[in-house]
Amino acid sequence: MGSELVIERLGLIAGDLVLEIGHDGDCDAELRAAITARVGSPFIGGDAQEVVDAVLLWFREDDGDLVDELVDALTYLSEIGPIWLMTPKAGRDGHVEPSDIQDAAPTAGLSQTVSFAAGADWTATKLVARKSSKK
Repeated sequence: MGSELVIERLGLIAGDLVLEIGHDGDCDAELRAAITARVGSPFIGGDAQEVVDAVLLWFREDDGDLVDELVDALTYLSEIGPIWLMTPKAGRDGHVEPSDIQDAAPTAGLSQTVSFAAGADWTATKLVARKSSKK
């Protein structure tokens, strides 16, 4: 799936503030560049205090507790913004089982809405606050 199609599916628009958590050398550089080009600004870092329109959370199996990461991400998120959980695809180092996401999301107060391939090595899963309306 090309970056432009992935960007369309992420629903990000010009002017959106996007917080990025969990960035490392294995993250999809092409996708990251396409996101910042679409929104027109660099990612907000984890030390920011702003309320953001979306969170891009790169998470691998060994990155710690997924529930804790999701709860932390919610701290910065607007009421209607999504958390885009980026996990390595099956067969890749750090793969996170879909059942782990399904278990963690409701514990963090989130609902899983959609998952799709977001590049050669990553899967994007959209998580939204249970009481929010869809954007």
